[in-house]
Amino acid sequence: MAKLDEVKEILNTLRVGLSLVLGLIVITTGALINKEQLGQVDVYFWLGIAFDFILLIIFIKIVSSIKKHTKEIKDL
Repeated sequence: MAKLDEVKEILNTLRVGLSLVLGLIVITTGALINKEQLGQVDVYFWLGIAFDFILLIIFIKIVSSIKKHTKEIKDL
């Protein structure tokens, strides 16, 4: 039973992290769209795009980790 509780706690933490990363992606993408519409394509715009891609990679890793831990619960 302790292993099950541990995996559930890990899943809850990953879900919180997923929510935070998704929120950052939405905010960053909105700011990038606004900068592009205003014609302010500068170094911060390109840094924002790089940051967005990094967040997207983190998002994918969290989702795969959630999937792995969900399968682990099924096996317990």
